Amino acid sequence: MRFVLWIVAALVGFGGLLTLTQRRLIYLPTRTVPLITGELAGWEEVAFDTSDDLTLQGWFTPPEIGAAVVIVFNGNGGNRGDRIPLGTGLAEKGFGVLLFDYRGYGGNPGHPSEPGLARDARAAAAWVAMKAPAHPVVYFGESLGGAVAIELALDHPPAALVLRSPFTSLADVAAEHYWFLPVRALLWDEYPSIDRIGEVAAPTLVIAGSADSIVPLDQSRAIYDAAPERKDLLVINGADHNDPALVAGLAVLDATARFIIDVTSE
Repeated sequence: MRFVLWIVAALVGFGGLLTLTQRRLIYLPTRTVPLITGELAGWEEVAFDTSDDLTLQGWFTPPEIGAAVVIVFNGNGGNRGDRIPLGTGLAEKGFGVLLFDYRGYGGNPGHPSEPGLARDARAAAAWVAMKAPAHPVVYFGESLGGAVAIELALDHPPAALVLRSPFTSLADVAAEHYWFLPVRALLWDEYPSIDRIGEVAAPTLVIAGSADSIVPLDQSRAIYDAAPERKDLLVINGADHNDPALVAGLAVLDATARFIIDVTSE
């Protein structure tokens, strides 16, 4: 009985620790970003304000005539510097690209949270609408950024929505990794994408890795199944969550470009 009580107490204590520190476990920002004079020659450094008066930093390259602008919504780790291969790959296809950081990432002020990232996404979309008003806008959300993009698309539908490794909800992902804890009752930030995607009025491309150890493939498939038409699915065989082939591989870039061009030229 003492052993059982000790186990229960340990689990309760661990659960309490996770509750208090959960945002530090969910959001893993890095603050230092590289200079754009090297890999991003020709891009410009930009800044825009959120509705709660935070100034966010980013990098932008304009689109070719008639092409779309892609806003990249990052996953939970790193900063915009880690998305340079994706950004340059999309720019080489002729698209305009905005790489930016959420609050608390890449030297930006503030602390990340689900409501905060929603504000950041709206600020980014408003800035692009002002900067390139004549161009279609596409949201590219990776992992947690997919949930941010889906929430934004409810009220501000893009010309196309590209979701790389999307999850059904943050609670579902947490339950995969912390199956021994009542994570659904502990989480502050839920990101319930599976409850939202069916209301998104935008063509949707879902990209996933068959060997994803962070977001199970069946969760990305569930997002695809729940998305309205028009939609498409690309599974990168053997790719894990952060493998280069899934982050910015040729198949990902080509499929994204084809999908955007198809839906924006109709």
